Amino acid sequence: MLVRLLLRLRNKFFHRDKEFAKKIRPILGFTPARIGLFKLAFSHKSNPSDKAYAMQNNERLEYLGDAVLGTVVAEYLFQKYPNANEGFLTKMRSKIVKRNTLNKIGDKMGLDVLLQEYSQTRLSRSMLGNAVEALVGAVYLESGYKGTKRFVINKILRNYVDVHELESYDDNYKSQLLEHCQKNGQTVAYKLVARYKFEKRDRFKVAVLVDGKKLATADDFNKKSAEQTASEKALEMLGLLGDKTNENGKERKARKDGKNGRPDQPSANGKSNR
Repeated sequence: MLVRLLLRLRNKFFHRDKEFAKKIRPILGFTPARIGLFKLAFSHKSNPSDKAYAMQNNERLEYLGDAVLGTVVAEYLFQKYPNANEGFLTKMRSKIVKRNTLNKIGDKMGLDVLLQEYSQTRLSRSMLGNAVEALVGAVYLESGYKGTKRFVINKILRNYVDVHELESYDDNYKSQLLEHCQKNGQTVAYKLVARYKFEKRDRFKVAVLVDGKKLATADDFNKKSAEQTASEKALEMLGLLGDKTNENGKERKARKDGKNGRPDQPSANGKSNR
């Protein structure tokens, strides 16, 4: 503990990367002792490097952070909802740790600034979610499970996730579209339109077809994510998203206009309204 404290003081005032330490301190709530580890969390695999593959990008940290984040969120929900069944808890955890949610969290945390500085590549939205997981992995290696649990709950969940809103929020757009089509005697299918390289990564373009007619297309680095986005667009075209359509439209417009602000702070009393 004493050694870590001394390293944190050194990094805050004397380390050659003290500017990085200054930038990441508000995000973490502390100055890291292992600065190189946290810089690695923002290094994308497309960066040119002479180092061994495992030490040149954030993929291993992302792998670790994914597992730790899932465990912390599962424990948090288990304690928050003592009377909830396994199905509800599983759905809630999935809503929080899914890629789209993590991308939004990374955006609100301002991780794009650090990614732009330490990744010599064009930013994609999925890189934000990857950076969140890598950051959690770095915190785990620095502070252990208890320290990571504090970070995830206090710095991520309570600041950027409205758990009560998620209770009734259905973000499985494929399921919603399928249900609508089945009620109306229609068929729904997905077609891979193109697969191409973007920033040295495979990217998929998927079309959703209702009764054989193409309603919408979407691109993503993950085929399933592309199908979800295409389904969301199709639901919007069919006028089936209600108020969510307007909210999402405003959010996308704000991103285009560069008006990304920090979110309102949700209630963090730790008690369910269920």
